[in-house]
Amino acid sequence: MAAVNAVETEGRRLRVFEALQHRDFRLLFAGQSVSLIGDAAFLTTLGWKTFTFAGATKLGIVLTCESVALLATLLIGGALADRFSRRRMMILSDLLRLAAVGALAAVDASGHLGFGTLVVFATVVGLGDGLFYPAFGGMVPLLVEQPLIASANSLIGVARWGSLLVGPIFAGFLYEPAGSSGVFAADAATFLLSAGLVLATRPRVVDRAEPEGTLAGILSGTRYVAKVPWLWVTIALFGVVLMLQFAPQQVLVPKLVAEQWGRGVQAYALLTTFLGAGTVIGTLLFGQLQPHRRRGVLFYAVFLVNSLSILAFALSPWYELAGGLAVVRGVCIGFGVALWETMLMELVPEQLLSRVVSLDYFGSFGLMPVGLAFSAAVAGLAAPGTLIAVGAGIATVLFAAVLTRPWLREVD
Repeated sequence: MAAVNAVETEGRRLRVFEALQHRDFRLLFAGQSVSLIGDAAFLTTLGWKTFTFAGATKLGIVLTCESVALLATLLIGGALADRFSRRRMMILSDLLRLAAVGALAAVDASGHLGFGTLVVFATVVGLGDGLFYPAFGGMVPLLVEQPLIASANSLIGVARWGSLLVGPIFAGFLYEPAGSSGVFAADAATFLLSAGLVLATRPRVVDRAEPEGTLAGILSGTRYVAKVPWLWVTIALFGVVLMLQFAPQQVLVPKLVAEQWGRGVQAYALLTTFLGAGTVIGTLLFGQLQPHRRRGVLFYAVFLVNSLSILAFALSPWYELAGGLAVVRGVCIGFGVALWETMLMELVPEQLLSRVVSLDYFGSFGLMPVGLAFSAAVAGLAAPGTLIAVGAGIATVLFAAVLTRPWLREVD
């Protein structure tokens, strides 16, 4: 009996890793682990390269164009992924991004990279992202059984957020000897590997409803979301929060590092690594605890703490304190995102999942171009820490307001 109890205790201790028993999930996990490291290295390099030769305002324009392109294909991608093959959509988007980032590396290596070229390639990458995310969001339940969804999301979160640990360090060290073109080329190679591993998977076939056209599919998904308060309120709220809180960080953190703390590219990359460390911890914590009660309240409480941490981060006079706060923010983000994705996969009908995921992305990031453009426009009007803190303060009030809503307590 003691031996049996020991085995059961061990199983509970390692429940976060249960989804790895499935071959097809292991393939997806491996491909995403590598591809996401490349993405993190790409974003770090893109941000620093653009900031150093064009400035914070031009960086905001590049990120705005990428964000608009992502929004342009998100809803279409969700409808197509629910109508056709999610696996095929993932492969096609990987190949599109392979072509775009590979071409960017070649142009950069030739010495002819300019601001306009950066805008074009960032836009194409955004188009590919918009096709990929909805298909990927609906893919996990096709590879594992429902009881293992929380474990699978936790592991995907480890890959996603762990990339923030490894990717920026990789970019920081490769940037000096190989230049930005070397980092871009490495990221392009990861898309090829990801496409190959997705091709090798054998996902379960979705029991689809009656065939719908792309527009009709988008509308039916929208009608479903509009009937569920925890969905539409959260999606709308995060649209505002990401505009006010996330967009200023994208544009202004390089300037914050350089001006407020007097540091360079390695310190900029290291902040992302600190954030990644926290998100890995938060994701693993979720995978082990796998909460199933009061999940709506828990979700909002976690992101309330995140906003308070951003506020303190922006106003910190010390780089070391900012690094510690980045870890705290990461724990909140890792736990909260894994919780949200698990709620979607468990509570949304399977045949609507990719459309709901696309609406989630579209609604949450819909105002990002506005936030990025505004942040770029006001970058020179006040200290970067002040601008970031204002957005974080407003987000804190919004999260606290929703926590008072009675319907939130009913979401398990």
